[in-house]
Amino acid sequence: MAQPGFGIEGNLAAGRIFKHTARFKGPIPALSGAADLNFVWKTYGKSEWQQRRCYPTVGLGFTYAYYDNRHYGQSIGFYPNLQLPLIERKNWEWTLRFGMGLGYISKGYTPYAPEWDTLNNAIGARINNFSLLSSDIRYHLDEHWDIQAGISFTHMSSAKFRLPNLGINFIGGHIGFRYFPASSQPAKITRQLKPLRNRLLLQARQGIAVSTGESPGSAATPVYLSSLYLSKRYWGKNKVFAGIDYSYHQSIYDFMRLQGLETGNEKQHAWKSGLFAGHEFLYGRVGLHLQFGVYIHQALLRSAPIYQKLGMNWYLIQKEKGLIKELSISTLLKTHYSTAELAELGVGISL
Repeated sequence: MAQPGFGIEGNLAAGRIFKHTARFKGPIPALSGAADLNFVWKTYGKSEWQQRRCYPTVGLGFTYAYYDNRHYGQSIGFYPNLQLPLIERKNWEWTLRFGMGLGYISKGYTPYAPEWDTLNNAIGARINNFSLLSSDIRYHLDEHWDIQAGISFTHMSSAKFRLPNLGINFIGGHIGFRYFPASSQPAKITRQLKPLRNRLLLQARQGIAVSTGESPGSAATPVYLSSLYLSKRYWGKNKVFAGIDYSYHQSIYDFMRLQGLETGNEKQHAWKSGLFAGHEFLYGRVGLHLQFGVYIHQALLRSAPIYQKLGMNWYLIQKEKGLIKELSISTLLKTHYSTAELAELGVGISL
């Protein structure tokens, strides 16, 4: 028997791929479509963080998109997601939903027979990162049924795991419904919460990513990433932080060796460093990580002057006392504006 707060959500979307960079060479279809199925659970305060975060809705989504028949094909995506209430008035609500997971796309850059489709320089790999951001205006018909309409944005790219990696960005409008077999209004648990100290932590993260060289077909090589920063918790459920990033790129080193550039000094021109600030929204043992950085040192192959990281921190340890306050695993996507550079897997520690 279904539990109160469990529901099934379906959406149909229509929209377009948009060129987010002048390097995107392929033709844009006049119209593309998508369908989304999301299994949702409305939290009710079983854990303290649910009450601190005003009882958000979590979900597990599956999406299908039809871009076109010739160049971009079709895609499917799988993504955990989180919905936040923005405004609630009687039977109406305005919400924001975001998620990140994995996607598969049927077509990509093909510089060989029999297709020879080099116009599609957006996608170089079949398996990609899939990200979604959407917003809905929703009306509650009764405790079982909701109807909704909104806008959604999806991003699919390999984050330079395989070139080309410009990615496919799709934006469109959608309509949909939600059905709750038992009830959309689980009884909420309200307790007197103990205030959490707005503590200051010293944090460090060591990560690794895989990146190809500067041309399609290049070998995949590691990128080593290190971060050191200070964080400050506030309201018992959020963090602000600032610090310094460092990354060493083996593919840039290999490129210089191959081209005979900076002979004897290749390693000095194969690393990047930046100053960054960011914000983390804490949801129990999961943190939503948003970061903005500015380079203070660039590698020989220069990127845009600013970069962003977004993703999740998964906490294995969370303590208020002791030397090690937090231990986490991070999954982050690094981008330059709307173009992904790499997907980082890291381990973080907080003192």
